[in-house]
Amino acid sequence: MPTNITINGITGVSPFDVYVCDQTNTVCVFINTFTSGEIPTTFEIPEILSSLERFNVKTSDKNGRETNNLLVV
Repeated sequence: MPTNITINGITGVSPFDVYVCDQTNTVCVFINTFTSGEIPTTFEIPEILSSLERFNVKTSDKNGRETNNLLVV
C-alpha cells in the first residue's frame, strides 16, 4: 500500500521545491514545485524510497532557504 505525505504548511517565500529523501539525504527525489496557494497538498512516496520507515521531506523556498523534516512511518 502506498504511503502518502500531506504538507499542511511551509514557511518561507513561495514557490517551494519539495523533495523526499532518505534519512541521510543521500537519495532525494524531486516531488514538485508548489506555491502557497497549493498548500495543503498530498503526494505519494516515490517507489524508490517506499521500503523505508524514515524519510526527510526537504523544502527549498524561492530564496534557497532549505528545511528538513524527519518523518517516521
